[in-house]
Amino acid sequence: MISHPNRQPQSAQTVNNWQGIIQGWLFPPTCLLCGDAGKNGRDLCLACAESLPFNIPACPTCGLPLPYATDIPCGNCQKHPPAYDRSFALFRYEEPVRHLIHSLKFHARYSCARLLGEMLADSLIGLEDKPQLLIPVPLHRSRYRERGYNQSLEVARTVSNRLHLPLDYHSCIRTHATQAQTELTAKERRRNLKNAFAIAKPMPLEHVAILDDVVTTGATVNELAKVLRKAGVKRIDVWACARKA
Repeated sequence: MISHPNRQPQSAQTVNNWQGIIQGWLFPPTCLLCGDAGKNGRDLCLACAESLPFNIPACPTCGLPLPYATDIPCGNCQKHPPAYDRSFALFRYEEPVRHLIHSLKFHARYSCARLLGEMLADSLIGLEDKPQLLIPVPLHRSRYRERGYNQSLEVARTVSNRLHLPLDYHSCIRTHATQAQTELTAKERRRNLKNAFAIAKPMPLEHVAILDDVVTTGATVNELAKVLRKAGVKRIDVWACARKA
């Protein structure tokens, strides 16, 4: 299924703005990290916003945190180029971002998905070459039944709406339930994910973006990028809330 962000007439936008004003008055934003009053209509205070570990500098290809700024891919990307073209991870996978992601992933705090999606969209809104489609990393149906939601999809909903990008969460499927990646080495992760994804229908697109909550070694997004390449996609970007060093 592909969902297109709604483009509403001005009158409808005004009504929605009033709804937002009333909601903000009844339920003022509260920082998800410390409980203080949120700022700029978001559930994040200024002090906590300043403590966020932005992923700068980083490898322009895989997003791996680096000690210095460069336009040259890291050594691993030069030796083993990934199946995707470029990646952007907003934060390093450190506190307090780790707390936000864990709260979403394991405790269904959808407010964390909205906040992460808003901040990710802020950093991508000026892109000149936007993808035609946004694809969240899919969960296997058994994991989805167990959890009840896909954390990457929840973040992608906000990014899709903010950037006016179509969101596709049914064309790519996870074909088998893989072992939890956190328990595996980098080599085991790649083996674990082999043939884990499939494309449900042809995708003759020039440019798509994969969205994941956290990129650890890059094995998951790389395997998904491989099947997208085989389906005919010419350019593949990876967007993530955080990248692990």
